[in-house]
Amino acid sequence: MILLLIAFGALCWYGFMAVHESGHVLAAWVSGGSVERVVLHPLKFSRTDLGANPQPVFVALAGAVWGCVLPLGAWLVARRLKWKYEVLLRAFAGFCLVANGAYLGAAFILPVGDAEDLIRLGVPVWAFAVPGILAFGAGLWVWDGMKTRLGFKVVPSGTSTPLENSDY
Repeated sequence: MILLLIAFGALCWYGFMAVHESGHVLAAWVSGGSVERVVLHPLKFSRTDLGANPQPVFVALAGAVWGCVLPLGAWLVARRLKWKYEVLLRAFAGFCLVANGAYLGAAFILPVGDAEDLIRLGVPVWAFAVPGILAFGAGLWVWDGMKTRLGFKVVPSGTSTPLENSDY
């Protein structure tokens, strides 16, 4: 079970980066910009290198916005359709909300990547860090109650587990 969780976590990380960068790519194209290269490497931070970028604030924000909205929307559609594996999309949506939220919300302390670009472009930190913190909280809310859906046994508070009752 632990290996399965590690593998799923790695898949979520790579998927999060892909969805986040696709937001930058789509925003660049919509705003008349051009994309030179997208770097997706599982052991490095992803990035989108742009040629022309007529709307840099829009493009910078689009990564985190699309990176939250697309997975959340996919989960809600799967939930509505009562898809058998909806819980996997729920876990991924929560992951993306937490990761994108932490990425932008941490700008108060450590502005890196898109947050650093937004500050350089004159966007006040609170304007994207506060929504980032809210997205982080929303991700935790999406994850809430998933233990039983993923097959973990939930032991009520104040009760003991079988190991605690054993004579070993």
